[in-house]
Parts: sequence; structure tokens; C-alpha cells
Amino acid sequence: MKSIAACAALVCAGVALADTPPPQNVLQLSASGTVEVQQDLLSMTLSTTRDAPEAATVQSQLKAALDAALAEARKSAQPGQLDVRTGNFTLSPRYTREGKINGWQGSTELVLEGRDFPRITQTANRITTLTVGGVGFGLSREQRAQVETEAQSIAIENFKQKAGELAKGFGFAGYTLREVSVNANEGGPIRPRMMAAQAKSFSADAPVPVEAGKTSVVVNVSGAVQLK
Repeated sequence: MKSIAACAALVCAGVALADTPPPQNVLQLSASGTVEVQQDLLSMTLSTTRDAPEAATVQSQLKAALDAALAEARKSAQPGQLDVRTGNFTLSPRYTREGKINGWQGSTELVLEGRDFPRITQTANRITTLTVGGVGFGLSREQRAQVETEAQSIAIENFKQKAGELAKGFGFAGYTLREVSVNANEGGPIRPRMMAAQAKSFSADAPVPVEAGKTSVVVNVSGAVQLK
């Protein structure tokens, strides 16, 4: 008898939970804040390719080119202003129509990145074993954090203003916050700018020309409010 009574109690509890009415006068909404800012981070990729009958020869040549480039770049390295790191290093065989290996080819990359644009371009210009293959722009960590804080404040104020206006529009005196989420992103992709062709029009001893643009940082605030 006890087990039957327990089962009945559970069934009754389940019915009670199922009959619980959903929250009333809850409004879902979102708002955003956008701040446009000058890009302050330059990323320059230098690369070279080699081709030879033997894989060891290609690897040795690429290593020598990269080592020389690293040695030169490290002379001007400074945290945040010019950071140096290696990029992709590839080595693959070449095949004949019959499917036989008839040689090897490979490539290597060196990336110069930082906020000191002149230091980066001048360093790239002094590196003779690699050539500039691509240039990209973005925001430094410090710049992004500062701008995100500003955009977040704008988004929150917009959210509060919209919630207040909607509450009054629906005939309520105000609202209370039920839940909220905040996320940030950089508006629009920052595509690397291929500069090799453009650089050919300048003298050999001139740094590769670079010019940063602007990007927008967007913070979105979404959530639910209880109208009251």
C-alpha cells in the first residue's frame, strides 16, 4: 500500500508541474552598441619557396632562408611593437604523369606582427631571404579591450532604453531584468592585403607601403525583462 501511495503522490506532483502556467508579461529583446576604431595592429607575412630533386635539399634551403630571416628580425623585436613568429612550413613531392616522384617543393613563412608599423616594414625590408607575401590589419588586445568596454556601455544603455520604451508602449510602468547575455565581435572580416604586386612599383630599398583602415567593434546585449 505504501508503494501505491508513493506512486500516486508522484503522479499528482507531475500533474501539478505540468499545469504550472508559463511566466506572464515577459518580453524578449536585444540591442547593440557599435564603436568604429582605427586598426592599430599590423601583421606582415614573409615567405619563400624552393624546388629541388631531393627533399633534404629543399628542407635545407628553406631552413637556411628562415634562419637568416629570423636572425635579422630578432634584432628589432620588441614585445607588442614587433613580435616575431614562424608561419607555415611545407614540404611535398612533385609527381610525373605516371605517378612517380620527380622532385620536391616546399615553402616557409615568417610573420612580423605588432603596433609599430615603421619598425615592422623596415625590418621586412632588411630581410633578403624572404619576400612579402601578405599584409593584414586588426586590433591589438589593449585597443580591443578599451573599445569593447565603450561599445558594451552603449549596448547596455540602448537595451535599457528599449526595454523602458516597450514597457510603456504595452501599458506597464516599468520592468525588471530576468536574464541577459552579452557578446562582442569585430564587425566585418579583416582580409590580408596581398602587397607583392604593388611593391614591385617601388624601389628595391624602400619599405613595403602599408596603410591601416578602420573597423567596428560591436557588442550585442540580449535577454528577457519582466514587465510590471
